[in-house]
Amino acid sequence: MEIIVLKVGGSILKKLPTAFFETVVQLKRSGKIHPVIVHGGGPEINQALTKMNVKSEFVNGLRVTTKEVLEVVEHILSGSVNKQIVSKLQQSGGTGIGLSGVDAALLKVIPKDSSGKLGYVGEVKEVNEDWLKLIIENGGIPVVSPIGIHESGQHYNINGDTAAAAVAESLQAKLALISDIPGVLEEIQGEKVLLRQLTKKEIEAKISAGIIYGGMIPKVYSALKALNGGVKESVILNGLTPEDLKSYIAGKRVGTKIVIGEVQHV
Repeated sequence: MEIIVLKVGGSILKKLPTAFFETVVQLKRSGKIHPVIVHGGGPEINQALTKMNVKSEFVNGLRVTTKEVLEVVEHILSGSVNKQIVSKLQQSGGTGIGLSGVDAALLKVIPKDSSGKLGYVGEVKEVNEDWLKLIIENGGIPVVSPIGIHESGQHYNINGDTAAAAVAESLQAKLALISDIPGVLEEIQGEKVLLRQLTKKEIEAKISAGIIYGGMIPKVYSALKALNGGVKESVILNGLTPEDLKSYIAGKRVGTKIVIGEVQHV
């Protein structure tokens, strides 16, 4: 069974055209590849926190999560955002099944930072992939919000990119990080150029140089971690042009592919 995990960022969710969800449903209907969606919800969370006058900060692209912030994050991610995606899949003729990582202990976590500086930010220790496979095998498209559960019962916020990587790793799937840009871009001689492939060494160099920064950092590291864990492929794609997803599935070169070893750039 061929599976592709699609990480849909919160910053792109409202921009995604209907054609994107139709493409996802078409993939499912083809019977050849089965999509799983893991999503974020940053803008909606920021808006809710601002309304409540709750301060929120980021460290290396990760949201520092206090108990107060966690309550808002879980409400937005597992509630409104998750159901928006499920609804869009249904409207496109698919069967979306919304899940939190807490449901059936889907995403079991440990604290990301033992010092406590990040608060309730979790790192996925184990994925209960049996429930995901059950949904997939029965015609559904799982839609997962990145809230995990610790063995103590405490809920944790998980970076959406790292959650998607963990799910892809557990399912031995392909991983596509859906963005609102064509991939990783670098300004060369005044023009933004799409980097077709990046290795670990190149990623670290471009982070040091400030070319890769902010929310793109956890994206590229998640893609690398997924590859090291056995994921077949990792790629960053533009969701605003659904043709890119179709082209990628067809084996064409689109987006930025993250690879483990050295490659020839062509």
